[in-house]
Amino acid sequence: MITKIEKLPLNMVGFRASGKITEVDFSEVVMPKVKELIKKTDKLNYMLVLDTSIKNFTAGAWFKDAIMGIKHLTKWNRAAIVSDIGAIRTFTEIFSILMPGEFKGFEHKDEQKAIDWVSEKSDL
Repeated sequence: MITKIEKLPLNMVGFRASGKITEVDFSEVVMPKVKELIKKTDKLNYMLVLDTSIKNFTAGAWFKDAIMGIKHLTKWNRAAIVSDIGAIRTFTEIFSILMPGEFKGFEHKDEQKAIDWVSEKSDL
């Protein structure tokens, strides 16, 4: 399940992933909020907090996530993935080389730092 994180700065969207993640989570929760933010700010500042294993993402969920990335390729500004799994954080940092925008990985204990960075309150 993916839920929207409330009470974030207005120039970003954030989501928390827990349990099994499906295509419907991206279609009904993530995509509408991403589109709304891009319409409002013309850029995408995005945070995903992983409270589940990436093994819990269905193939459809990965596909929808990839489509979102490609569809909004020129709008990515800052994206943070919050996870205590080092390989996920490393992959996120490497992904930044391949995609427009900046991507950073953060540990769960640094979730507020991730929010500050994604919302452009901090440059870290």
